[in-house]
Amino acid sequence: MIKEGDWRWNNGGAYLNGLALVRRGWRETRPEWDHDHCEMCLTKFGDERIPDALNEGYTTEDEYRWICDTCFNDFRAFYNWRLLDGS
Repeated sequence: MIKEGDWRWNNGGAYLNGLALVRRGWRETRPEWDHDHCEMCLTKFGDERIPDALNEGYTTEDEYRWICDTCFNDFRAFYNWRLLDGS
């Protein structure tokens, strides 16, 4: 649930509007790249090299932008995110 003054609003922006996302496991997409961050809360996504990182979440098809489950649920309607499977 998003509340007024939620600090995650500071990380959002118009570039997030209307993103088409897929649910996917994180993987190294560039040589020696060991993590990404949630666009909203900055939680880390990664593999076994980062034990406290999330291993899966919502991402753009090119796996450039990542959204954690909590932020996806909290901000989906506001940013009009849609899943590529049609939901």
